[in-house]
Amino acid sequence: MDADDYLSNRLKNKNLIVFDGECVLCSGFFKFITKADKQKLFSFATAQSDLGEALYTKYNLKEADYDTNLVFINGKLYERFHGFFACMRLIGGPYKIIAILEYLPNRVLNYIYYKIARNRYSLFGKRETCLVPTVDLKSRFIDE
Repeated sequence: MDADDYLSNRLKNKNLIVFDGECVLCSGFFKFITKADKQKLFSFATAQSDLGEALYTKYNLKEADYDTNLVFINGKLYERFHGFFACMRLIGGPYKIIAILEYLPNRVLNYIYYKIARNRYSLFGKRETCLVPTVDLKSRFIDE
């Protein structure tokens, strides 16, 4: 089994969020999802993990930059704001309403996303070490 098949099998029928564990904003997104996701629909991995780096490589994204969270729902990849909106739709309830913003033009969404993503460390800060989950959240992380 090659690396792509291995990754595809790991993600099959899973909902996974890969986020920059050093970014305060990205870690905030992770914390928001863990509170909003009452059904525990999502698993997690940091971009800095072996799995995270392998996924960034597979999808030809810049490793060590991690300027986009990767969201996999049933194995399908969503990036940037589309990943956020996909999370909101899946979690449902009042969060589903937020996903209506996805109908804004892509050029507008991408412009806003990249302005924030490229300046996230200066705007929100950067952790010296990667986020360490609490004991109860550790079980929701997919480790390599």
